[in-house]
Amino acid sequence: MQQKKNESKVFTLSLPRGKIYDANIESKQLQENIPLLVYLPASFSENEKYSLIIVQDGKDYFQLGKLTRYADELIDQGSLEKTIIVATHYKSVQDRRHKYHPSGEENLKFMEFIADELIPWIEQHYPTYSLREKRTLMGDSLAGTVSLRSALYYPELFKNIILHSPYVNEKILDEVESAPSVFNFNIYHVVGKEESVVKVSNNRDFLTPNRELHQLFIEKGYDIFYEEFNGGHSWKYWQPEVKRALQTMFS
Repeated sequence: MQQKKNESKVFTLSLPRGKIYDANIESKQLQENIPLLVYLPASFSENEKYSLIIVQDGKDYFQLGKLTRYADELIDQGSLEKTIIVATHYKSVQDRRHKYHPSGEENLKFMEFIADELIPWIEQHYPTYSLREKRTLMGDSLAGTVSLRSALYYPELFKNIILHSPYVNEKILDEVESAPSVFNFNIYHVVGKEESVVKVSNNRDFLTPNRELHQLFIEKGYDIFYEEFNGGHSWKYWQPEVKRALQTMFS
């Protein structure tokens, strides 16, 4: 068909997509095989250095939070430094609680796994910076809790923390309050205004303790972004916050 004179062809360039790989570690700390997802940017080169994000609830962030799609977009725009994302994920709800909850049977071992096994494995396989300023921990709900505590337990390894509605109890507040002042943190922290009664967590109040946590962050002098969004404890509300977290933390 001949093109009409008043018509013009429209060419759209597809967004360069990074690649996602399956990997696994045989953990001595946990005595089990830990599956991983690894995101490498579209322009990945072994001759360059990359920042690192370690994500708990990883499949949820990749699928429901659109984390890698946002990373592709922001890296392409130059709004996000070139970053490798490594994601861990729970095998079951029970496994998640054992590893992520402050009172979980494997909680301390899981944090030791991150520091003593996962970081060395990443540095062995990928060209990431060995600087705490270039490392970020990310998580939602209990995954946010274990991310925060991992940074508190290993502050020499991590400076940046992204928290989407983390579970907070007195133990967490005490640990933040007693954290050594020699280490500063850069924290993105959001929680929903409708999280005073969270049905998926036995109607627990997430909002009030998160407000208390925010006040502690202020008192500690941490670099923080804090906001209460209109919504509840679900990915419907966290998803937009994933992109904004990347924009805010790495702009």
